[in-house]
Amino acid sequence: MSKQEKRGLSAAELSNFCGQVALILEAGLPLYDGMETLAGADKNSDNADIYVSASKGVTESGSLYNALKEDERWPKYLVEMVGIGERSGHLDQVMRGLEEYYAREERIRSSISSAVAYPLVLGIMLVVIVLILLWKVLPVFRRVLNSMGVAMTESGAAMMNMGAAVGWIILALVGIVVVAAVAGVVLMRTKHREKVLNAVQKLLPSLKQLNQKLSASRVASVLSMMLSGGFHTGEALEMTAAVLEDKEAADKVKAIRDSLEEGSTFADAVTDTGLFEELHNRMITMGSATGKEDQVLGKLAGLYEEQVEDGITRLVAIIEPTLVALLSIVIGAVLLSVMLPMAGILSSL
Repeated sequence: MSKQEKRGLSAAELSNFCGQVALILEAGLPLYDGMETLAGADKNSDNADIYVSASKGVTESGSLYNALKEDERWPKYLVEMVGIGERSGHLDQVMRGLEEYYAREERIRSSISSAVAYPLVLGIMLVVIVLILLWKVLPVFRRVLNSMGVAMTESGAAMMNMGAAVGWIILALVGIVVVAAVAGVVLMRTKHREKVLNAVQKLLPSLKQLNQKLSASRVASVLSMMLSGGFHTGEALEMTAAVLEDKEAADKVKAIRDSLEEGSTFADAVTDTGLFEELHNRMITMGSATGKEDQVLGKLAGLYEEQVEDGITRLVAIIEPTLVALLSIVIGAVLLSVMLPMAGILSSL
């Protein structure tokens, strides 16, 4: 299988894998035996080969870290955390932490997908319904009026034409928005992801705030895992910056690391970047003073995740009724532009 054909596991699949490995270790089973059982249980799945490869690697090397390191489909962050778990003798705890981390990633991605998909579906429905009205229904009404052998008044004709014009304008605008949204979703999966995010955030400032909270959640989650796994703060920051997709957040993490090298404390370096909110910066300061940065960061990751999910829910709650109202107004305007002239003609007969 070539590099281009290799496909890694999704966040949900990674969470499931980490949970199963943690269960094997907690049950006291030999890892090679448990991995063989895991590979056999998933032999009919689309990712059977990746589990088989991991099982063989564990059997041959006796190390889960070495087995995963040889397969580029496993995320670098997961592989390095497994290595730390093996060296520290706390692999079961690390795998439980990774299970929650990837479960959090899956929840966030699902929320974002739902927030994007639902308005897109409504937008497509709006385009289809208005198109049917303008292309099929409106001509039928005009043919009915012509077949009645009566002339339409100038005001009636103007109203019908205006309704049709409004419908076509709305159709064009919504169509452009839908096409742009679909193109944006596709481009997000390419190297142009950063440009698309910047453009969307300029158009919708609320999305920029959500993205900042999302990045803060991921930074806090990764740092919590790394620090609790035994990494030194500098190493944890370096690894965190490497796994972040948001360039702005990654630059802030690098700035924290640079500040530490210049002699700043962890709490002061984090505060200076503005990565977290002021209240949360004070929590980090208290965590640093008590030596519990990992626990505080883990709590912050959950708090920011909740804020992101709440923000997405509010955004969808605004978009949904807006699109429904727009759909109702456009359909009503087109129908009234036809029915009112017809009613005037019928009343004059």
